[in-house]
Amino acid sequence: MTVETEKQSPHFSHPAEAEFARILDFYGIAWQYEPRTFPLAWDTEGRVTEAFSPDFYLPDQDLYIELTTMQPHLVTKKNRKLRRFRELYPDVHIKLFKRKDIRGLMLKYGLEAESQTVLDNTARESQGLTDA
Repeated sequence: MTVETEKQSPHFSHPAEAEFARILDFYGIAWQYEPRTFPLAWDTEGRVTEAFSPDFYLPDQDLYIELTTMQPHLVTKKNRKLRRFRELYPDVHIKLFKRKDIRGLMLKYGLEAESQTVLDNTARESQGLTDA
């Protein structure tokens, strides 16, 4: 049983996160959803001005996972945050799953229809075609 399923399921920010959690659950991989926020920048008073909360933490692997379903040309800000994260926290392991990685993973585990729905919705969101 996963860490998250022992308590109420979290409210995921994106359907791809819910599908990723289902895959982890299916394989009995313990996970936590956004368990920690890492400060990335501070003002002159020492207050945090920028932070990063990776989507998942896999405690058995001591690994954070960040998912991004954005179109490749929109990932610049996320990549900058990850570079800064790695500079400040070099001993913290993190893996970025990009849009094509998520699609490949979903297809591998027989979630073709879910993959199409999740990624089509993401494309529509990035074009401003949804109400969300």
